[in-house]
Amino acid sequence: MHTNFDTLEGWLGHCERLHPKNIDMGLDRVRAVARRMDLRFDCPVITVAGTNGKGSTCAMLEAVALQSGYRTGVYTSPHLVHFEERCRIHGEIVAASDLIAHFAAVENARTLDGEDISLSYFEFTTLAILRLMSLARLDVAILEVGLGGRLDATNVIDTDCAVITSIDIDHTEFLGPDRETIGREKAGIMRTGRPVVVSDPMAPQSVLDHALEIGADLWRFGHDFNFSGDKQQWSWAGRGRRYAGMAYPSLRGANQLVNASGALAALEALRDRLPVTAQAVRNGLAMVELPGRFQIVPGQPTLVLDVAHNPHSVAALTANLDAMGFFPTTHAVLGAMADKDLGPMLAKIGPLVDRWYFTDLPTPRAESAAGLQQKWNALQIVAGGRRTVPTRLHADPQQALQAAVNAAEPADRIVVFGSFYTVGGVLTNGTPRLQAKHLGA
Repeated sequence: MHTNFDTLEGWLGHCERLHPKNIDMGLDRVRAVARRMDLRFDCPVITVAGTNGKGSTCAMLEAVALQSGYRTGVYTSPHLVHFEERCRIHGEIVAASDLIAHFAAVENARTLDGEDISLSYFEFTTLAILRLMSLARLDVAILEVGLGGRLDATNVIDTDCAVITSIDIDHTEFLGPDRETIGREKAGIMRTGRPVVVSDPMAPQSVLDHALEIGADLWRFGHDFNFSGDKQQWSWAGRGRRYAGMAYPSLRGANQLVNASGALAALEALRDRLPVTAQAVRNGLAMVELPGRFQIVPGQPTLVLDVAHNPHSVAALTANLDAMGFFPTTHAVLGAMADKDLGPMLAKIGPLVDRWYFTDLPTPRAESAAGLQQKWNALQIVAGGRRTVPTRLHADPQQALQAAVNAAEPADRIVVFGSFYTVGGVLTNGTPRLQAKHLGA
C-alpha cells in the first residue's frame, strides 16, 4: 500500500505508528535511506552535541551567522508547541506544508523496490528535515544532536565542525551510567582532521582522548579559547582572535557565557569558509532569542520559563533564580519525566521554592503529579521538615500555572520547569502575560 498524506499531522502519525520494536541502535538503516535519497550538504555543517546548552549554542551560531548575511538552516529538537519549530530557515520557522514533500521523499526511499527499511519516529523526522535543509541553498547548516551523538540520526551527515557542550548524567539507559561513558557517545560526532570545539570547562577525559585517537583538531575551553568578564561586559579570546568589551548575550544566565564561547570558537574554527565580522558577533549575541531557556516574561507576578530537566541544568536554573534578587514568594510549576534523576533536582531547587504545583504531562514517560509530590515529601522527611511547603496536584501545565497565578501576589515570581512538555504546555496559546489581582482590587 502506497502511503501519502496531505498534512504534517498525517505524516507524524504515520511516523509514530511505524515505530519499530527491538530496533538495532546502529546508524546503518538511517544511512541506507539517506543514500537512497542522495542526501548531501553543499555548505559547512556545524553539529552540536552535549547534555545542556545545545539549543542555546545553536541559536547563538544562527544569530551571528544571520547578522553576517548568511542564509542559515537550523535543526533542533524537541519542540515546545509545534513540530515545525524543529527547523528554521534564514531565521524563520518552516511552514508545516513545506515539510510534507520531504516526509513523502523519506517514505519513498524507505520503501524503495519493496525493500522496507525500518526507521524510528526521530530517525524518519530527522531525515525529512535534513532533506528540506539540504535543498534550501544554505550558506551554513546547524544541527543539534537529539540524543548522544555516535548513534544519533544527525550523525549520518559528516560535520565540518563538531561542538560538544556541557556533559552531565542524563538518558543513562541509552548513553551509559557516568560522564566518561556519556562523553564517549557524544564524541562520536567528531571527524578526523576537522575541528571539534569542547566548551565543557570540565570535559570528560573520554572526549579529549577520542579527539586525539581520530586526529580531530581539538579546541578546548581554557586552552584554545576562553572568556573573562565583569558586571558590565565580557571578552572572548581564541586562537589568534579576540572580541573585547561585548555586551552580555541576550540569553540570560551565567551558563550562557560558556555556550557563547563555544559558538565563537566554532565560528573561528570555520573562519576560512564562514568569515564573520566583529559587529555581527556583537549584534548576533545581543539579539539572540530562544524560548524556554531562563526566559523571564515581564508581568505581575514575574514568570520564568526554563526547560531544565536534569540535575546539572536545574543547578544552573537555581543559581540564575538566586541571582534575580528578592521575591516574597516563589511558586514552582513542575512536570518531569519519570526516568530523570528527580531527587537531586528537587533537592537543588527546593530551598528557593515556597509553593509547589506538580503537574501530569501528556506522555507515558512522564512521572505523575502524585509521584512528584511523593518524591518531594520523602525529601522533606529526610530534611526533618524544617519548613512547611504547600503542594498541589494538577492535570496539565496550563491548570498548574493558573492555580499559581490565582495564589500569587503581584510581587511574587512563578517558575515553570522540568521538561519541554511542561514549558510547551504553558506556551500553547502564546506567551502568557501575567496580571495577578492586586490586594484590595
